[in-house]
Amino acid sequence: MRIRSRLLTRLLGATAALVCRLLFLTCRKQWRLVVDGTYPYADTGDGRFLYCIWHDQIVMTVFFNRPHRVAALVSHHQDGSYLADAMRLVGITPVRGSSSRGGAQAMRQMFDAARELHIAITPDGPRGPRRQVKDGIVYLASRSGRPIVPVAIACRRAWRIRGSWTDMLIPRPFTTAFAIAGAPIHVPPDQSREQLAEHTARVQAAMERLHEVVDRWAAGIEPPDVAALRGQDAAAASAPEGRAQAA
Repeated sequence: MRIRSRLLTRLLGATAALVCRLLFLTCRKQWRLVVDGTYPYADTGDGRFLYCIWHDQIVMTVFFNRPHRVAALVSHHQDGSYLADAMRLVGITPVRGSSSRGGAQAMRQMFDAARELHIAITPDGPRGPRRQVKDGIVYLASRSGRPIVPVAIACRRAWRIRGSWTDMLIPRPFTTAFAIAGAPIHVPPDQSREQLAEHTARVQAAMERLHEVVDRWAAGIEPPDVAALRGQDAAAASAPEGRAQAA
C-alpha cells in the first residue's frame, strides 16, 4: 500500500531511525581499514570517496556509526522516502534518483555533492540484479576523480528480511558486526564504454573478495593482513598500512 501523506512518511522514517539507533547501540562493531584515511565515520581530511555498498546492507551502513560528511543515492520509490527521512536524521544527505527515474538529475546532484562530501552508492539498486555492480558508480568515479572504496559488512547473528529481488541485513540485538573498507579503486578520466566495463569488473571482483573475507570474519576466522587484502589494485599498492578499529 502506497502512503501518500508526507507527514506520515516522515513519522515512519523517524520511528525507523529511532528503532535502528537503539538496536545498533546494543551491538559491538569492528572495522578493518585496508588503507588508512578511508573510514566513513571519521574525518578523512581532504580525501573524498565513493563508498560502494550492496543494497542489502543499506541499514547496516546507515546505522553502524554516525557517518561523517556523507551523501547517499536513494531511489524515488516509496521505500526510498522512508530511507531518505531516516538518513537525514543521522546526518546523511539523500540524493533522490535511480537508473529508472531521475537518473540524469541524480547524477548531476552527485557530481555537485562529490565536491564536498563522500558519496555512498548501492550499485545493484534499486531493482537488481542482486549484488551485481552497474557502471554508474564507475562513471561517477571517472568524471569526479573520486576513488571508489568497496565496503563489506557481515554480522555474527542477523535477520534477513526478504524482498522481491534481494533481502535486507538487520543485526540481532547484542551481536557483533564486522566491516571492511577495501583499497580505493581509481578510475581514470575520459574512459570509453569498454574501459568503464573493465573497471566495473574490477569493482565487482573487489566486492566479492571483501565479502568472502568479512563473512569468514563473522564466522570466527580472522581476516588476512592488509597487504593481502589490497589484492591487485595498483593504486593502493604503496598506500600506508591499514588498522583494525573497534567500536
